[in-house]
Amino acid sequence: MIALPELQQQIDQIRRDLEQRLPTLSEHDALEAFRVEFVGRKGRITGLFKLMGQLAPEARGEAGRLINEIKDYATGCFDEHDQADRAQLRQRQLSSDRIDLSLPGKHQALGCLHPMTLVQREIESIFMKMGFDVATGPEIETEYYNFEALNIPADHPARADWDTFYIGDSHLLRPHTSPVQIRVMEQTTPPVRIICPGRCYRRDTQDATHSPVFHQIELLWIEEGLSLANLKYVLEIFTQEFFGEGYEMLFSGDFFPFTEPSVQVHIKAPGAANWMEIMGAGMVDPAVLTNVGYDAEKYTGFAFGLGIERMAMLRYGIEDIRSFLANDLRFIKQFS
Repeated sequence: MIALPELQQQIDQIRRDLEQRLPTLSEHDALEAFRVEFVGRKGRITGLFKLMGQLAPEARGEAGRLINEIKDYATGCFDEHDQADRAQLRQRQLSSDRIDLSLPGKHQALGCLHPMTLVQREIESIFMKMGFDVATGPEIETEYYNFEALNIPADHPARADWDTFYIGDSHLLRPHTSPVQIRVMEQTTPPVRIICPGRCYRRDTQDATHSPVFHQIELLWIEEGLSLANLKYVLEIFTQEFFGEGYEMLFSGDFFPFTEPSVQVHIKAPGAANWMEIMGAGMVDPAVLTNVGYDAEKYTGFAFGLGIERMAMLRYGIEDIRSFLANDLRFIKQFS
């Protein structure tokens, strides 16, 4: 058994030891040691509660009050110094992390658009202002949409393995964006005014002017009463908008299975001696109109296709098509 006065003596001793330690609590480690010794689960004040069972029943109420009083005092001392310690820690962090506003900022380089993207957007913008919509389609096509619907028979050289990337027996990587025109016409009643930009694939040996992967924009206009004169008018507007004033344009005869008549379009810069071929074009073959369910006696139309790489090379004076695929930022940044 233990008497209340003896417990009071232990409490007084703990208070004296506690107050003696208070001046040393400026350091974080000392504060943690203080907590463990006095208010921890195995601390000295916690040990006092274990003595309650050794007291006379009538003394336990007073003993509990005394023990709780010293416990509250010790906890209050710890909390006060703990808050001060945390405040000092925050202040040290703020001092070490302080930003010197007089220092020069760090330059963050901005990205830039690829010249192909710039040229494609410009071409799309020219034709959209003329009333054409942008249409897209799948890059993996069937033989029907890529050949048969475009009046390209089974014995045509374009359908040979050495010219086209086949995937299985009846699917292939499209060598032009013309299949998009067929898909749109199947679902649209004339008039049809679209441009079809996209990636194309052909089994060409890569060199300065050829690439197995390239980009096209094709145009299609189907309506009553259209003629080759309308085609020439649209191309004159495009040439003037894209290349500038003073360019001349020349048509020469050609052959494409899906247009009749077919032409090659050439332009000549002001003061230049030579003509440059820029695209193939022509009036849509009546067989193509019939294939999509149009009345070839009522509707006529024209189409043309131009290579975006070709347009970019002409615009920027680029001599090697491989430059577009080199991933050289020094090349790309020239056009930003």
